[in-house]
Amino acid sequence: MEPDSRYQGGTTSRGSSGWRYAIAGGLIAGALDIMYACVFWGLEAGVPARRIFQTVAAGLLGREAAIAGGYRTAALGLALHFFIALTMAAIYFLVARRWAVLWRRPWLMGGLYGLWLYVAMNYIVVPLSAAGGGATDAVWVRLSVVVHVFLIGVPCALAARYGILHERPDQRLS
Repeated sequence: MEPDSRYQGGTTSRGSSGWRYAIAGGLIAGALDIMYACVFWGLEAGVPARRIFQTVAAGLLGREAAIAGGYRTAALGLALHFFIALTMAAIYFLVARRWAVLWRRPWLMGGLYGLWLYVAMNYIVVPLSAAGGGATDAVWVRLSVVVHVFLIGVPCALAARYGILHERPDQRLS
């Protein structure tokens, strides 16, 4: 993939930025992901949403401290979850500004990005965090891969596409 050298900077001459689209993509991906986790574990094991949020905070605090923290650590976990989702969307947006294939093929490249995010989060980030290992339920794992592809990676890619097209209206026809 060659960098897209035709684009330099973050705004057009009108001063409009595509960042609001990237932020929206991160918020959408984060909302879809956390809803999936809450619905799955709520139906599968009767786990309340608060405990799901505390599980995210456990990556920073450890499991015992996160659960003992009550609603404060649940709020921290929810904030951390959206920080991570916004970071994922921002990274895609920044790289897509340089490599046009990322915004020109958002379904394919976003899906691959979502798959990469699943692998990175579950085999690198979570094991290295204070939470330790993640869930091993086979249905959860399979569905999580699908969710990362279609509900995280693709929204990040589509948001990047809209943001870049907003910044570069001349690219809409090419």
